[in-house]
Amino acid sequence: MSSRSLAVHLKWVYEEKGPDDGTRVLVERLWPRGISKEKAQIDVWLKEVAPSNDLRRWFGHDPERFTEFRHRYQKELDADEAKASLEKLAELAQKGPVTLVFATHDVEHSSAMVLRDLLCIGSTAKISSTSPLADKSLLPVLYITLQDIVSPIFIQFLYTLG
Repeated sequence: MSSRSLAVHLKWVYEEKGPDDGTRVLVERLWPRGISKEKAQIDVWLKEVAPSNDLRRWFGHDPERFTEFRHRYQKELDADEAKASLEKLAELAQKGPVTLVFATHDVEHSSAMVLRDLLCIGSTAKISSTSPLADKSLLPVLYITLQDIVSPIFIQFLYTLG
C-alpha cells in the first residue's frame, strides 16, 4: 500500500469550487436547500456515508452531543451499505485531492469532520486491512494538516498512537 499523503478538504456547499478541491464529494443524505446541482459542482454524491435521519435529528447540531454523535455515527458506518461507500471515498482520496462537501454551518461538529478524521487517521470503524483507511502511516500527515484547527495536545495524542 502506498504511503502517499491524503489531501482531504472540507468545504461548505455554498462556497465556490476552488482550484485545489479535486473530487468534490457531497456527504449529506439530503440535497442542500437553495443550491442547484450545477452551482454546487458535485462530482460524487455519497448519501450512504451520511448519518441516518434518526441520528441527524437526535444530534440537532448540538455541540454538547458531538462526542456521543461521533460514537453513534461511527457505529452506523460499520453497516455494509455505509462501509462500501466509505471504502469508495477512501479510494477517491488515494487517487488525489478530495473535498468533502457539507451543508452544516458548524464544521467542527459535523459528520464531514468525522469522515475526514476517519480518512486521515485510519479507521476506528471496522474497515478491512486492505483499505486505504487502514494505513496508519498517515498519522504524521494528520499532525501537519490539522494542527491549526484542532487542539495541539489532542493532535499530539493522536500522533503517538502511530
